[in-house]
Amino acid sequence: MKQGNIGVTTENIFPVIKKFLYSDHEIFLREIVSNAVDATQKLKTLAGKGEFQGEMGELKVSVSFDKEAKTITVSDHGIGMTADEIEKYINQIAFSGANDFLDKYKDDATQIIGHFGLGFYSSFMVSDRVDIITKSYKDEPAVKWSCDGSPAFTLEEVDKADRGTDIVMHISEDCEEFLDKWKLEGLLKKYCHFLAVPVAFGKKTKWDEEQKKSVETDEDEIINSVEPLWTKKPSDLKDEDYKNFYRHLYPMADEPLFWIHLNVDYPFNLTGILYFPKIKNQLDIQRNKIQLYCNQVYVTDQVEGIVPEFLTLLHGVIDSPDIPLNVSRSYLQSDSNVKKISQYITKKVADRLNGIFKNERKEFEEKWDDISIFIHYGMLSDEQFYDKAKQFFLFKDTDGKYFTLDEYHTLVESAQKNKDDQLVYLYAQDPESQYTYIEAAKNKGYSVLLMQGQLDTPLINMLEQKLEKTTFSRVDADVVERLIVKDNTTGNELGKEDSEKLQNAFKEQLPEIDKTEFQVQTAALGTEQLPVIITQGEYMRRMKEMARMNPGMAFYGEMPDSYNLVLNTDNEIVKACLQETDTDKIKQLIDIALLQNGMLKGEALTKFVKRSVSMIK
Repeated sequence: MKQGNIGVTTENIFPVIKKFLYSDHEIFLREIVSNAVDATQKLKTLAGKGEFQGEMGELKVSVSFDKEAKTITVSDHGIGMTADEIEKYINQIAFSGANDFLDKYKDDATQIIGHFGLGFYSSFMVSDRVDIITKSYKDEPAVKWSCDGSPAFTLEEVDKADRGTDIVMHISEDCEEFLDKWKLEGLLKKYCHFLAVPVAFGKKTKWDEEQKKSVETDEDEIINSVEPLWTKKPSDLKDEDYKNFYRHLYPMADEPLFWIHLNVDYPFNLTGILYFPKIKNQLDIQRNKIQLYCNQVYVTDQVEGIVPEFLTLLHGVIDSPDIPLNVSRSYLQSDSNVKKISQYITKKVADRLNGIFKNERKEFEEKWDDISIFIHYGMLSDEQFYDKAKQFFLFKDTDGKYFTLDEYHTLVESAQKNKDDQLVYLYAQDPESQYTYIEAAKNKGYSVLLMQGQLDTPLINMLEQKLEKTTFSRVDADVVERLIVKDNTTGNELGKEDSEKLQNAFKEQLPEIDKTEFQVQTAALGTEQLPVIITQGEYMRRMKEMARMNPGMAFYGEMPDSYNLVLNTDNEIVKACLQETDTDKIKQLIDIALLQNGMLKGEALTKFVKRSVSMIK
């Protein structure tokens, strides 16, 4: 038996690993199983080159545990190790200046493992002792290496019939949670679900009719899929293959709208499948549904920095060997490959959307309500994507018709220019409550867009900056005659004295509504218009909507809602109020306007109903 110390220049490497990696300690299983897969793949490579000509046998990785012995064992039938290789790869940790290493990386668990080849040593995060029992494919004796978490180790020859390696982890008392079938199975499915070598854990079960229960068979339960869909050629796959894979990834989700198969090998390696999920409502939006893999080994679902921010709303998988197994945020921000990957994904998504739009516009329009939030988010957050999305971005009007930016400009440029030669795009956010305003605009020959998405307010702000001489106005931002101000005016305006008299009469009857202010105005709107109309100015309302999304604009959110109560001086009822002040009639007119805007509630609504009944009698 050989005894010695592991070749590091510090006495406390193991306590440091255990302490600083503890918060991420479950990854020990990923690291050990991944090493076993690597050893298996290396044997395949040697056999392919003719350097190994023996019997390959069943190439799989087996994971087992013994609750009583408090051990977890990972076994493979790969290349194995000789005593000299144990000395080289296990005893001599491949770095110099260990003290500098500890000072630099003690607060960054991912850097400790990922950059210094310490994957095997992650086993000490959960173990009091680790044994390696291994026999090389070379004609050399089997050996057993053992270490109790101190720099001291033992190395001795042992009997082992089969080629390969067993890693036996003697689990420490504070980590006995891992000695549980469901815990281990969950971690294996999370981290090892798509490894390229079969991973066996436990046995398959079948129903025993005599015992009336499920019993174990002799057949291994393989927990992974060795050829996941993204490793195959798109030309070999059908739509149903993509849908089945999506169901496999997200069993409870609705069918995806469509998908994008990523496959690039220059200037970096990247494969994957991104799905556009169907969103039932805004509450369904969830990030971190994209899984990142490195050579089929699960890394993380925190993909910010690799995937453009707006595409973190998508679902799916990305696999790239150019991204290390242990990703740190600082690494992502500085690595040039990662930036190229992000740009490539943006381009690929934009090209796919544009292709669907050009070739299958009807289908694209049918899915627009579901995919628009992704496109809006991308246009707002990524200039590169905006430049491409201009070609397939769609407006939807209140009649359910769709228009590109250019198509809509052509549609409204003759009718919706104001006196300053600006195009005014009218829009509604709630077609039910804003029905009267929409109809009034249509009767004037105007088109009204439907903009009721979560990101439509910031989108409008951006489009006003991007589109030349264009402004947006919600259809209830003013009376229809003043939404698009032209040179001509309608009706005869009241004189100043009569106007003030009428305004004061209505001001006196205005109800007090919490955090709400009314400005009373008069306007000649024509005899066909309603006597009293409530409008809400575009600027302040939009600022308040932005404040709900942006904490930095909280000042606007605290301000009261401001409305205009517009009295139509061409209407006979309003004219009558000017001649003779009838407070009940004025209250009734105000309440009708409030009711139309959903602002008449509680006691005020009850009084309105009683007053209406008494007027009918």
